Amino acid sequence: MSELPSTTLHSYAGTAVGDYVQILKPRVMSLVVFTGVVGLVVAPGHLNPVLAAVAILCIAVGAGASGAINMWYDRDIDRVMRRTAMRPLPAGRMLPGEALGFGVVLAVGAVAVMGVAVNLVAAELLALTIAFYVFVYTMWLKRRTPQNIVIGGAAGALPPIIGWAAVTGDVGWGAVALFAIIFFWTPPHFWALSLYRAGEYEAAGIPMLPVVAGPRETKRQMLIYTLVLWPATLAPWALGLAGPLYGACAGVLNGLFTAAAIRVWRDDGDRSARHMFAFSLLYLSLIFTLLLVDHLEVVAS
Repeated sequence: MSELPSTTLHSYAGTAVGDYVQILKPRVMSLVVFTGVVGLVVAPGHLNPVLAAVAILCIAVGAGASGAINMWYDRDIDRVMRRTAMRPLPAGRMLPGEALGFGVVLAVGAVAVMGVAVNLVAAELLALTIAFYVFVYTMWLKRRTPQNIVIGGAAGALPPIIGWAAVTGDVGWGAVALFAIIFFWTPPHFWALSLYRAGEYEAAGIPMLPVVAGPRETKRQMLIYTLVLWPATLAPWALGLAGPLYGACAGVLNGLFTAAAIRVWRDDGDRSARHMFAFSLLYLSLIFTLLLVDHLEVVAS
């Protein structure tokens, strides 16, 4: 049998590695890791830098494991939706068993290392996060209720609590405040996406809110959640976790986010929803960056 050219072998190897990276959902993982870092840094107390790095690595690997198992389970509906059709599983570049096995090994490893190297509370919270995302959101809620991303959003909101617990060994009110910010941010973020992807969700049989209740009700609820974010994002300042500069900047960002929701409410097309989805990512990143910078300035002074 003739050998394959070396360029072909290199291309295949690169593609295989890229596929394993893709099923970890690296873009989602990056935001999860960042919020986990903020939770760890702003928590009261001190954690050895090496153990802090291990804790963040475990959060990242746990998030990737959740993404891999999610892609394994959702491979049938991913095949139907245009934005997910080229993922490794629906595109046929990876076998389902490979993705499932990869995800399970990473999940068990991340929780075990967190428990042995950091503390059991952080490990239990990491295990809860993975289990909630896989069993509650992916396997139960996603295909059954338009409130899927509302309830399921708790999984994405837990990483800062894990980071906090890695330092303190418990869960304080500051950690709950960080959780609340992500929890109430998640619905307007995902519903903005689902407004202009409603046809794909409907074809895949996913009961996202625009599919079940229509665009008008979705836009109304998006606006409500942006208003709830005002007290949620100001809670760290009220609790003494952040200073007045954070509070002022958070107020400005909330005003912009609410204004974006109002534009979506008034717009019969998709343009405002697309803009709000993109801005929602920037909004959350800036909120947590402000918390991080505020804390570091206090420590430095």
